[in-house]
Amino acid sequence: MIKYQKAVTFSYDDGVFQDGRLVELFNRYGLKATFNLNTGIQTEESHFEIEGHPVYRMNQGDIGNLYHGHEIAVHGLTHAAPVDMTDDQLEEEFGTDIANITRLYGRTPVGMAYAYGAYDDRTVSFLEKKGIRYGRTVESSHSFKLPGKPILLKPTCHHNDERLFELVQQFLEAEPAAGEQLLLYIWGHSYEFDVNDNWEQMERLCQMVSGREDVFYGTNRQCLELFRCI
Repeated sequence: MIKYQKAVTFSYDDGVFQDGRLVELFNRYGLKATFNLNTGIQTEESHFEIEGHPVYRMNQGDIGNLYHGHEIAVHGLTHAAPVDMTDDQLEEEFGTDIANITRLYGRTPVGMAYAYGAYDDRTVSFLEKKGIRYGRTVESSHSFKLPGKPILLKPTCHHNDERLFELVQQFLEAEPAAGEQLLLYIWGHSYEFDVNDNWEQMERLCQMVSGREDVFYGTNRQCLELFRCI
């Protein structure tokens, strides 16, 4: 069995219809991702507009099969900014989302992404007590270091980061020292590929990182467990 020192993972938010095209790309190239859902508004009727592009969330019942082989994680019941919440509000927003994901998709989530990248100490403490072991922020680290505090995990970068391909090339060329472990963690929203008309950039990225014998391709949970971060 290969003892991996390098891993690649992806994280995408909101459970929108563009995830279907993104999952097809990931599956084609043998990549894995984590999808962060808002189960209280996970319906096509819950939609919004970005720069003139309508964005529709998928219906709850359409998600299980689509995300097969990937990870479903928490993003809050209603996508509320998780700051200055009361105990009751935290329980409703996150306790209910955790329970819904467990009931609907058959596995208790251990990870999440902070809506709007917002969080405070009270929210973090609540999530940890609920069994959430990692939480993704939106602050780019521009590095491949493992998270020292997974509940406040900084991704390497967003998929639209101007340094994306520079960082990917650095990761692929890196030769970890004995005992060193490197994680390339990329995040975003799949609707952004429609808004920015850059699906070809995502396919280029998938082609670039895939098929490496020295790289482990996993969901957020799988990669963090592989490297014993959680």
